[in-house]
Amino acid sequence: MNKRIPAALVVACSLLLLGARPASNDHFSSIVIGGSTIDVSLVDDDLKPKQDELLTWVRNASQAIEAYYGKFPLTETSVNIHSFDGSGVRAGRTFGRTDSGFIRISVGADTTAAELHKDWMMTHEMVHLTFPSVPEQHHWIEEGLAVYVEPIARMRSGNMTPEEAWGEMVRDMPQGQPQSGAEGLDHTDTWANTYWGGALFSFVADVEIRKRTHNQKGLDDALRAILNAGGNITQDWELHRVFEVGDKAVGVPVLEELYDKMKDKPVTVDLDGMWKELGVSRQNGTTTFNDRAPLAAIREAITTGKAPKR
Repeated sequence: MNKRIPAALVVACSLLLLGARPASNDHFSSIVIGGSTIDVSLVDDDLKPKQDELLTWVRNASQAIEAYYGKFPLTETSVNIHSFDGSGVRAGRTFGRTDSGFIRISVGADTTAAELHKDWMMTHEMVHLTFPSVPEQHHWIEEGLAVYVEPIARMRSGNMTPEEAWGEMVRDMPQGQPQSGAEGLDHTDTWANTYWGGALFSFVADVEIRKRTHNQKGLDDALRAILNAGGNITQDWELHRVFEVGDKAVGVPVLEELYDKMKDKPVTVDLDGMWKELGVSRQNGTTTFNDRAPLAAIREAITTGKAPKR
């Protein structure tokens, strides 16, 4: 989840609303990736024995972002880690300050290194750093992109296998299909539409961009262009500007056309047909690939981030 608020309010939210302890109790470490610094604070003492594991978790997520976008989006980012009784990761929130990012997230005191390695939430929150804040009615694009990009970024950095990443997409993407009473992406305020409706939009856009450009461009090219134009979480943009920049970068108006199609009315996507064309099959929890499928090269380009030679 992401939100852009002034820096002073970030501090107020983290201390008053989110229950942070005074800064004097924090344990600080820094991670440098490219030209970016990520300051990590462990707010609660019971997380200190896991400091190395937590830093590896944050580093792996930042490397996934770098693998997908070509760089980390901000020069300075703060990650504030709280604890709770039990295991797992929850309550991730990402904020944009004037010129930096702030992530607040909670980790169970009993969480193992293996659980942190499998976690998706830190990468999801870091994806939010790469995209501008848009008006509330378009919140689906912010969350949906984070849902879609996260497994692909982790796959490209080696933190997920292709079978895991594509298998999760086949399993979960149907949640983005419009349900009874849906009125399009901009007018359906449900969890499924916000997260998975936005992810479905992103997936369809990625495949369509690659089809129209003969697999020479993808959604990642559009998103990198948006980021390179200054469109990160510290900025407020109108959605038409986001899509205009992205479409210009790939040379085809896929984002704007797909948005016009899906914004005001429900659109059901033939996911079974898309998986078949891409050569992805998931049966009894096992994912397999058909490299002779019509769009197998597109699946491979999404997997690796490398466009095939013409």
